[in-house]
Amino acid sequence: MATPKLAIEELRAKDRQLRPALTQVGEMRPGSLVQSYRKCGKPTCHCARRGDRGHGPLWMVTRERDGKTISRAIPAGPAVERTRAQIEEYHRFRALARDVVDTSEQICEARLEEFKAGTPAELKRNSTGRDPVRRSRRRDRKPPRLAGGGGD
Repeated sequence: MATPKLAIEELRAKDRQLRPALTQVGEMRPGSLVQSYRKCGKPTCHCARRGDRGHGPLWMVTRERDGKTISRAIPAGPAVERTRAQIEEYHRFRALARDVVDTSEQICEARLEEFKAGTPAELKRNSTGRDPVRRSRRRDRKPPRLAGGGGD
């Protein structure tokens, strides 16, 4: 098993590798790309025949924003492939961001364990023997009132 100090260094090295990857993220968009067909409603159109899929394909990218569903039509052709790539890039970004957060959280937890063990220099007591973080109670109190009522 690795020592806590070694584990922190390994986590920090992983963090240094992940963060630059975030800057390499390209065009991205959240959502789902959906293909659909529709029927126009004209009784003489081919789409009115039994078993016909209808007009299309029609492409939509759909996502949620502030609790509402937003849909945007995507023209058929190269725009569909570009949108698909943007959605994949968004998923890659989310995975990278999740890895950065997870690694950072592990570093924070390891640092917390150091504090519990009392090893960091920040926990060392100063020459007076008092904890440097703890304040005197007198500073937190209001100054004493002067005798005699002393109004302004």
